[in-house]
Amino acid sequence: MHVITEKRIWEAKEKWPHSANALDQWYRLIKRNSPADFAAMKSIFPATDKVGPLHVFDIGGNKLRLIAVIRYRAQRLYIKCVLDHREYDRGRWKEEKG
Repeated sequence: MHVITEKRIWEAKEKWPHSANALDQWYRLIKRNSPADFAAMKSIFPATDKVGPLHVFDIGGNKLRLIAVIRYRAQRLYIKCVLDHREYDRGRWKEEKG
């Protein structure tokens, strides 16, 4: 899977250094795999949910949420944002475009 907006991972690692290893693990795993659909993605990342067109990945034992749009056919993943639990619960990410 090709990660288009990987810069958001590096920004998240700076913001939440305690979760840097978990973000690195997620990134390495997504780059090594080529899931064909959501079911295949869920088998790789069991703590993943779909919210409309978005995929929500729990990172670091539920410390962070990575929200992405995935185009399985093209094998492209666009990271919309990485949020901590508090930011995620506010829910504004559902309304924002991008």
